[in-house]
Amino acid sequence: MTSLSGKTAIVTGAGRGLGKAMAQGMVDAGANVVLVELDRDVLDQAAAEIGKGCIAAAGDVSNPDDAKRILADCLAAFGGLHILVNNAGLGPERFRDTDRSNAKMIWEIDLADWRLYLDVNTTGHFVMTQAVMPHLLSQDWGRIVNVTTSLDTMTNYTNGAYGPSKAGAEALATMIAGGVAGTGVTCNVLIPGGPADTRMISATGVYETRDKLIQPDVMVPPLLELVSEEGGKINNRRFRAALWDTSIGADENLQNCGDHIAWPQLGGKAIRPDNDPRGNKNTGNENG
Repeated sequence: MTSLSGKTAIVTGAGRGLGKAMAQGMVDAGANVVLVELDRDVLDQAAAEIGKGCIAAAGDVSNPDDAKRILADCLAAFGGLHILVNNAGLGPERFRDTDRSNAKMIWEIDLADWRLYLDVNTTGHFVMTQAVMPHLLSQDWGRIVNVTTSLDTMTNYTNGAYGPSKAGAEALATMIAGGVAGTGVTCNVLIPGGPADTRMISATGVYETRDKLIQPDVMVPPLLELVSEEGGKINNRRFRAALWDTSIGADENLQNCGDHIAWPQLGGKAIRPDNDPRGNKNTGNENG
């Protein structure tokens, strides 16, 4: 197993599901981990179950004051920070019934719900990154991993504000990655790769047979690679955890499971003026 001895991580949405599995995986690999969750009871239970190597920090990831306090708690407890996993998020269930019927159309959802989803799923990534980035840059070493979702989930019309909020997080990740290139800090996206066995998937409805769902611990092997010392060579990529094969090497997995963050095939269609210094090459990182 990859060793994270001497490293410290903050994991948001760490009270259950994907976040808890990733936090547990990093603790098992030797890291210190700050568990972040809004629900104090859920957070304390997760911290008790993970045990030694972690502390609990309740907070709202979209609140800059909370983000600064979480960082301060981390530095006070462990003396440093090396890894941020932006995982906290709200699922699409409030926009439809459990069997995906009676879905609200995007123009029918409440403005308050729209803002809430952007706050948690997009702004939360921004606020936490903004809080920790000066520290990571100052030490020339850092790993940021943002959890988003599959493209077809982002664009599914039954998912309400969930899809746009996750698409925003995906675009944010590639902007962060571009900004930190060459600094020793990296930013990548990690997704389960399909419906995962978390509370975002209802206990009833279309996924009643939960053993067919992707299990949260599939996130751990690719995460450990991305946040490791060797992970410094990986930036601006997205990985599907369900495709990670632990029987083969990391380099082959990185090739098989990864792609550029966001949608290079869309960006490459931008047509620029002849005198644009960026030209009209299909770089996969265009604007417009």
